[in-house]
Amino acid sequence: MKKAIQFGAGNIGRGFIGGLLSKAGYHVVFADVNQKIIDKINEDKKYTIFVKDVESSEIVITDISGVNSTKPELIDEVKEAEIITTAVGVRILPIIAPSIAEGIKARKENGSEEYLNIIACENAVKASSQLKEAVYGNLNDEEKAYADKYVGFPDCSVDRIVPPVRLDNPIDVVVENYYEWNVEEASFKGAVPQIEGMNLADNLMAYIERKLFTLNTGHCITAYLGNYKGYKTIDESIADDEIFKTVKKAMQQSGMALVNKYGFDKDAHFKYIDKILNRFKNPYLVDDTARVGREPLRKLSATDRLTKPTMTALEYGLPVDALLAGMAAALKYDNAEDPQSVELQDKIKANGVKAALKEVSGITDEKILDDVVAIYEAM
Repeated sequence: MKKAIQFGAGNIGRGFIGGLLSKAGYHVVFADVNQKIIDKINEDKKYTIFVKDVESSEIVITDISGVNSTKPELIDEVKEAEIITTAVGVRILPIIAPSIAEGIKARKENGSEEYLNIIACENAVKASSQLKEAVYGNLNDEEKAYADKYVGFPDCSVDRIVPPVRLDNPIDVVVENYYEWNVEEASFKGAVPQIEGMNLADNLMAYIERKLFTLNTGHCITAYLGNYKGYKTIDESIADDEIFKTVKKAMQQSGMALVNKYGFDKDAHFKYIDKILNRFKNPYLVDDTARVGREPLRKLSATDRLTKPTMTALEYGLPVDALLAGMAAALKYDNAEDPQSVELQDKIKANGVKAALKEVSGITDEKILDDVVAIYEAM
């Protein structure tokens, strides 16, 4: 029996990666701290993915089980796994790293020469590499040498909108039809697993930044502008003509940065932007602006979806006014239920908008900082 472990039994874990692994013939073990979800998975041993789009469909996922990711039983699962994937959020990777490390130690102690590939499917640049660093921090030199030989950490980029829709069955999930899962082929150890829907990539960074600068940039700017105007969902927000124009312009500005950096075909990339915008308009996916906009400190950080495309565009002397409008809207994001939003607003109150943005984003260009402040104050 081929075994895969999916850390994170949330909507993305079940609706995207876990579903693809199951369809590829793996027994999928969902590892999560939510005992109710784990119990339900073990009770039902199946769930349904509802694809909501112009053409809707239903996919029943079977051959699954669940394990609490804080329990010793997880180590036994890691000992037998061929592949491990994650969809937990990049901040949680260091938390699950010790358990993965214990599983690697157990494999070594058992004399296992089976290969294990670990893919962190997170909205972050080189998330698998980040997880590897955290895992290796829990291994000694001999264990690291074993991992170097038998454990791969291929980086990837993932793209699928999986909104938090309440269904009668708590483990059923709603997704859009479109998805991309691009995985760095050269970093696999042993034979590359054959998984339908997994695209093997040579130049992964181009895929990562294409997705980060396009879907993620446009999605969060839509959320922040929509939230500022009082809209609750992404489709409501993008239906606002003023928001639509700003978001499209921002995506085109980030897109021109990609065209210059990676030599993308401009016309093809702008068609890709239009495809993404149509995904935002999907009325069958009720996605909250609060969900998409959460964690503004991370989204404004130097390597993420607002600052990174802005600074890349500036490297090529390209206009960035719409991207700066997105940054200003992020600074306006005030959500008492989001700890990062609370922290951001506290920084603004204590030090002012400019100082807060400089600290959070790492931007030192005074003109850019002043331009964002001007947009912020005009809102």
